[in-house]
Formats: sequence, C-alpha cells, structure tokens
Amino acid sequence: MLWRSRTPAGHDSLRTRRCEGKSAVPPQQEHTVDPTFLALPLRALADAALARARALGADHADFRLERVRSAAWRLRDARPAGSSDSTDLGYAVRVVHGGAWGFASGVDLTMDAAAKVASQAVAMAKLSAQVIAAAGSDEKVELADEPVHADRTWVSSYETDPFAVPDADKTGLLAEWSSRLLAADGVSHVDASLIAVHENKFYADTAGTTTTQQRVRLHPQLTAVSVDPDTGGFDSMRTLAPPVGRGWEYLTGDVWDWDGELARIPELLAEKMRAPSVEAGTYDLVVDPSNLWLTIHESIGHATELDRALGYEAAYAGTSFATFDQLGSLTYGSPHMHVTGDRTAEHGLATVGYDDEGVAGQSWDLVKDGVLVGYQLDRRIARLTGFARSNGCAYADSPGHVPVQRMANVSLQPAPDGPSTEELISGVERGIYVVGDRSWSIDMQRYNFQFTGQRFFRIENGRLAGQLKDVAYQATTTDFWGSMEAVGGPQTYVLGGAFNCGKAQPGQVAAVSHGCPSALFRGVNILNTTQEAGR
Repeated sequence: MLWRSRTPAGHDSLRTRRCEGKSAVPPQQEHTVDPTFLALPLRALADAALARARALGADHADFRLERVRSAAWRLRDARPAGSSDSTDLGYAVRVVHGGAWGFASGVDLTMDAAAKVASQAVAMAKLSAQVIAAAGSDEKVELADEPVHADRTWVSSYETDPFAVPDADKTGLLAEWSSRLLAADGVSHVDASLIAVHENKFYADTAGTTTTQQRVRLHPQLTAVSVDPDTGGFDSMRTLAPPVGRGWEYLTGDVWDWDGELARIPELLAEKMRAPSVEAGTYDLVVDPSNLWLTIHESIGHATELDRALGYEAAYAGTSFATFDQLGSLTYGSPHMHVTGDRTAEHGLATVGYDDEGVAGQSWDLVKDGVLVGYQLDRRIARLTGFARSNGCAYADSPGHVPVQRMANVSLQPAPDGPSTEELISGVERGIYVVGDRSWSIDMQRYNFQFTGQRFFRIENGRLAGQLKDVAYQATTTDFWGSMEAVGGPQTYVLGGAFNCGKAQPGQVAAVSHGCPSALFRGVNILNTTQEAGR
C-alpha cells in the first residue's frame, strides 16, 4: 500500500503535455557510475564475505553494498520551510544454510568486518533452521536457477543528476513557481516540495554474478490552497506531474508543461470551490491516468504479488483475493484489460538493470484479455510454486534491510489504435471524468475499494459540463475492471507512480511507476463523501 503521509500525483490527459510512456528496454546512458562509489572496496568486501559464507557451508550467499542519498526541500508560501539531506551507506550478507535464510548487515568497510557479518548471517540461518524444525515444518528455502551476470554495469536514464544542481537553484525554482500561484486570485497558500534520490548498488553472489548500478529519481509537487474568508471553507488542488526516474531536466526541460499546469490551477481551484456536491448514484466514468494509476497500484499491483497470494505476506496491504489456484482462470476484468509487470520501462521508478538477487530486469503479462496469467516473483517464490525462474522482483530499500518481493512497474496497456480521452468522453451521456488522485481505501484482500480524486468533471451528452465535488467511486476489483468498456490509445498513456509504497515488517518503502491510458467504465457506483461522513 501507499503511505498516506505523502500521496503523489498523476496527470491530466486533456490539459498537460504527456510524459513518454510505452515500456522499452532503457538504453545505456552516457553517464558512468559515480567514481566515489567505485572507489569503495566493493569487490574486496564481497570476496571476504562470500568466502566466509562458503567456508561455513552456505548453499547460497549474496553480498550487497549500497549508498543511497535522499534529499528533500519544502517551501510554504514561497519561503523555505525545511530541508533534509542524508546518505545511507552500508552492506548486507544474505545466506541460505541448512534450508533456512540468514541475514546480517554492517557499516565497517573492512575485510574482517565483512567476514564477521557473513558469519553472523550463517549463525542466524542456523538459529532459524532450529526454530523451523521445532515448529514441525520441513519447508526448505530453495532458489530458482538464474543465468550468471558477471561484471555488469547499468545506469538509469537521465540527463542531469539532481545533486549536481545547487540547492539554491532548486529552492529558487520552487519559490518562483509558488509565487506565480500566490499571485493569482483565490489562492491563499501554496505548499511546494521536491524529493531527490541518488542510489548506487553493488551486488555479488556465490554463483558468480556481480552487478553495479546507479539510479536517480525525482518527485516535485505543488499544492494551492483556497480559503473562503466568509465561511471558512477551504479546498486544495495539486499539480498532476508524476514522480519520475529522471534528473533535473524534468523540471527545466520540455518533458512536462509546468508553465501550463501552474497557469491553470488557480482557475480550476476557484471552480472547484464553487462546484456543486455530487448526487450519489450510478455513473459512467472516464478515468484519467492521473487517477487510474493508483487504482492499478492498489487493486492489481499488490494483488498480483505472489507472496501475498500465497499468504506469506500480509503486512500493510494484506493478502490477495487473486489466489494461486486461480492462475489462468480468474476473470480479473473485461477483455480490454492487458496488464504487464515491467522492470525495464524507461524512466520507471521500479526500473532496474538487475534486482537484489542478481536477476535481470524483464517485462511479462499479469492480466491478458481480462484473465489472470501471471504474478510478480522473486527467486524463492518462483521455485516454491514451480515457475522456471524469477521475474526480478526482489528489492531492499536500504543496506540494513533484507530483500523482499517488491512491486514492478505494473501497467495497463493502451489499445494500439485506441481513442483519445476526448473521444472516450464523447461516448458518455451521463457520467464523470475523474482526474488526479487523492484519498483511497481498500480491504485486506485487495477486493473492496473506494477512491476519490483531485478533480471531477460532470459529463453531459458527451461534453464536460463543469466540476463536481465530494465524489468517490466504489466497487469490487473484478466488478470495476469488468466494467471497463474501452481503453485509450497510446497518445493517452502516462507513466504515473509513487515514491512511498510500503511493505514488510520491519517496514520498507519503495518507489514504483504505473503506466496507463485513459479508460471508460460503465455503471460505477458513486458515493457522496460528505453524506457518507454524516455531514
């Protein structure tokens, strides 16, 4: 699930330039891995740790050294309100010994310390094996076979490392954008923020795989707030630009129409403040990618994590109604539904060259023609359930955490010759066009849900007829996706996503993208959120 403290934004198909979207293997960039990371004793530490694990009888061992720099800048009404800049540097050793997992981590970059961490990991595996045996279980940890990738290097797709840009330039741009919004009639306050991450990772295992990787990502966001001085009523409107696996060029280049989006927000917010409350009932919906990505995340992304479907994972987001016995038979949605898992989408937040088990990034089907045909897998779950191999979904968010099965870029594919958003709207007599994400609620089986949004436009006789407010759409997962009558073409496709997907205990947070086109849904139940709250 997503942590509610920082709900990210999507994108408005009718009003803003698109990010390029279709999944493709990212090209090798001109960038090289940061030499200060390469100067660390990566291979020497790995050799010491893996040699110790072998000597102690480990069936498998892997070593992962990470340096993750994360920074954030926050402004309130164009004035600095806070900032942070931290670096997490360390390494981890994971082993399979006696059919059980063992894990330990450290920060002392010496060979002796790395060997000691490996010893601790083996000792943990031995203790785990005793606990498992005492519980009467004979289940053994085994990993699916994978090709060996020796001395591979991968760098994500970006132009300018955001950490190469002076902080004054970052806060200056956010302040300038905030000032534009504050100068508009009806805007009372503006919050602005930017999160940047630079991630380096070195991986080695006893099979011979060694990989070195570098990724950057950005999450910019501005929120305008309007307060009615007479009634005290207030509302807000947020930018729809999604978080991306890009560099500073996302804020200063022609990837996104920031000027256009900022210019439209005050007028849209003023209209929202005056908008009538929705009448609860059944409506046809045209859902914009800026909203639909989150519904995909919660009702498909988490539900097709196979560890959840098997009941091995239930933290935060629960298990899954899409159980393993229904693979190949569960009707997830309409025949127009084609959903992929993808670790290769260019600029995707979950895009990697290799995962944290040394598995190369891949793309595969999860739902095809409306039927469940695949899951997201790591090596252990793949072997446990009879799959030939993993599809590269192991990830740890820090060197102090063990890799767990994490979400790929899960995306709804567009129709090759599909309609525009305007054409989808033109086919609706009475409905609502839903733009931007806001709050959400879904049960622990990923089945019953309701979602709200940033902006809701009434559709009358195929045309937009002003905004509504207090709107939430409610359904079961299979009913909702079963009601999808049409998906837009590639021109409507946007790669949305989030920085804040939470999973596991102890909790981990990962960034993930979800691409989708605009889509038309028939006969969806609409709630009035004010009435539902008893107000």
